[in-house]
Amino acid sequence: MSEALNFFPDGTIYERLMGRWSQRVGLPFLDWLDLPAGLAWLDAGCGTGAFTETLIGKVAPSAVTGIDPSAGQIAYARSRPGTQTATFEVGDGQSLPFGDHSFDVATMALVIVFVPEPAKAVGELARVTRPGGTVATYMWDYEGRGTPLTPILAALESLGTPALRPPSPGAANLDSLQTLWRGAGLADIETRAFRITVSFDSFDEFWSTNAVPAGPHGMLIARMDPEERERLRRRVRDMLPIGADGSIQYEARANAVKGRVAA
Repeated sequence: MSEALNFFPDGTIYERLMGRWSQRVGLPFLDWLDLPAGLAWLDAGCGTGAFTETLIGKVAPSAVTGIDPSAGQIAYARSRPGTQTATFEVGDGQSLPFGDHSFDVATMALVIVFVPEPAKAVGELARVTRPGGTVATYMWDYEGRGTPLTPILAALESLGTPALRPPSPGAANLDSLQTLWRGAGLADIETRAFRITVSFDSFDEFWSTNAVPAGPHGMLIARMDPEERERLRRRVRDMLPIGADGSIQYEARANAVKGRVAA
């Protein structure tokens, strides 16, 4: 997850960009996992703690450990009112600093496409999870245009200036997730797609939220001169489904997978 450190160095900016959408998917994802209270969870690539806070409030774990390569994101995660019972540390999801069988559940929320070696990270999740425990993830369907950022990514492509791609964009499709989980030796593998409605009251809200300097697209926008940025802004506006009242709504889709560590 070292690449994620460069793409998302600021927790406050990331929260503005993606935190609320992470939580919107996180709730049905936790319902789908259908796990009992009182388990020890690992939130690998926890970022700002958006999913950490959601799982604490939803499933009443006995303990939660969050790990992320970005010190800025970890600092933000520690500041959330709903994460005060969690433990956070800076670290790499491809080489987890935990012993074998340390957790009942290991999750990774909205991270896997940013991991340079997804198979290595999934293997680590399986290693630190006890036999019979659950390993799971969800991630926007990046290559299937399922991310909340799709309108900006599509506009950049239409202008001939596509955003930098994350290290592993194909890792989030359902077939790839199933292959990764199978390769880690996990059993009882299931996949599912979760759909949410992304909404903004106005184009100004959409732009101020999504054009921040975070993520591959945001870093590209930050390097544009004012004329290029305004050209992109106009193109995005032309391509968005803007209602008569100025509001914007469209669908985002996240793919998920879960499996059990064999006894």
